[in-house]
Amino acid sequence: MNEVVKAIKNRRSVRKYKPEQINEDILNTIIEAGIFAPSAHNQQPWHFTVIQNKELLQDINLKTRESMLESEVDWIQKMASKTDFKVTYGAPTLIVVSGRKDALAWPADCAAAIQNMLIAAESLNIGSVWLGLLRFYFAREEVKALKIPEGYEPYYGAVFGYKVLEHQQAPKRKMNVVHYIK
Repeated sequence: MNEVVKAIKNRRSVRKYKPEQINEDILNTIIEAGIFAPSAHNQQPWHFTVIQNKELLQDINLKTRESMLESEVDWIQKMASKTDFKVTYGAPTLIVVSGRKDALAWPADCAAAIQNMLIAAESLNIGSVWLGLLRFYFAREEVKALKIPEGYEPYYGAVFGYKVLEHQQAPKRKMNVVHYIK
């Protein structure tokens, strides 16, 4: 099987990480994969904030949990009510992808960058998970600690680290989602 397709099929959301930091060369390869994502009109409207500072990661976990507890959505409150909940799942690296707000399709472009990084991470045997719940942190005043450049908005985040469990079985896929018109 083609190595790219293999990485796509093997990629899983990893929620348990070893504490040691990932190798800098590997991290740079993952970031470069994001930089090489497609974008509308080649605007490349992304900015990557790489967070490896343990204190800041702890603060992000705490503030995200606090905001989630105030949510009106039951499952979000229930998740945050677990005292050991960490939005970063203990991963040593968080990458926040921000988009330039005046770009044509920055949300889609940033999504493509994240997906490239997740697939690259899998190909390098690095665990990752896309963090939609970071939006609770992005809405807080404390987001200023990330020093996002002016004109950009934090949109997505993903964590990266060495996996505790090596391989998980893929959930069954819905294969009847294609309609051909020839």
